[in-house]
Amino acid sequence: MVDRIMRVTAYTTFDLLDGEVEGHGFEEEAMAVLNVTSPKKNPDHVSVQLEMDNTQLDNVEPHADKVTLTADQAREMAAELEKHADEVEAAQSE
Repeated sequence: MVDRIMRVTAYTTFDLLDGEVEGHGFEEEAMAVLNVTSPKKNPDHVSVQLEMDNTQLDNVEPHADKVTLTADQAREMAAELEKHADEVEAAQSE
């Protein structure tokens, strides 16, 4: 990904995931970077960042999205991810 907004390092949570952008009248696929962080000093939130490879997208300007979660919200999200991961594993083992 050229012209990145997010800084991607060896510590980035996930890089090169399969991503999809959907809008009014278009749908495009691109590689994506997803990162989860919290401040190193005095952490008071969890950040979830997502950036799509803008070289693969025609309908979206280069940008990165970020959501800030409280500790409780991050735990709720983690529980939802666990639940859905269990459902996928169960379906694949049948």
